Amino acid sequence: MPTTLLSNGIRLSYDDHGGHEGHEGRDSTPLVLVHGHPFDRSLWDPQVRALSGTHRVLTFDLRGYGASVAPEGEANAPVTDFGDFARDLLALLDHLGVARCALGGVSMGGQIVMDAYDRFPERIAGVLLADTSPATDTEAAKAFRRETAERLLAEGMKGYAEEVLHKMAAPYNEEAAAHVLRMMLAASPEGAAAALRARAERPDYRPVLPRVTVPALVVVGRDDTYTPVADAEAMHAALPDARLCVIERAAHLPNLERPEEFNAAVRDWLARLS
Repeated sequence: MPTTLLSNGIRLSYDDHGGHEGHEGRDSTPLVLVHGHPFDRSLWDPQVRALSGTHRVLTFDLRGYGASVAPEGEANAPVTDFGDFARDLLALLDHLGVARCALGGVSMGGQIVMDAYDRFPERIAGVLLADTSPATDTEAAKAFRRETAERLLAEGMKGYAEEVLHKMAAPYNEEAAAHVLRMMLAASPEGAAAALRARAERPDYRPVLPRVTVPALVVVGRDDTYTPVADAEAMHAALPDARLCVIERAAHLPNLERPEEFNAAVRDWLARLS
């Protein structure tokens, strides 16, 4: 059953899977997974199914996405500053009494992971960075994000979702692409637009990477055009204790497109934490 907590004026919806009485992983480090734009926590369904039997797995909807809403029930509870996402994450850890977690994110979620490590590294036992990039946007990229935000507010999600679908999940991964399309069509245009604006102003996380002293896992889909393999290789080189996993026949969301390969890499990373 999903539950909620109040964080900085937003009612965050989250799921707490496994790791309780009767589960082998009760005493293991909890795994917290952060979805990207414009999705919701169901992005991590394959990981919840595969890992919650042995680990406590926490997933939540970022503010402005999914079921995370303003207390009065408004559908759009948007981010105003990119750091809001990490502050919400910290509120979730405090609410659940999680002293340290293994923290993973894909795409924008990976940038939130880097932001969180910069803010509260003592709460993070390991980082998973999937199909993401630490660098700030160029001026052209910032302008494009703002233009896209205006488009979403004017037109809704449908046209945008159909255009980017097969960059998110490759067309040869039909089941994953169908899941991705459902999430995008269900997203709040207001929440997605606000996140795009905030993301355009995010800081440069490249200086954070050499300070990540905990075990790291960098994952990328071989066919990702948003954050290509070269970006993942550069992150891997900058992290002091990292492994790189390139997943074949996957684009921007290998956790959905090739869950068995993704989950195997995650299990290996979690084993390193213990």
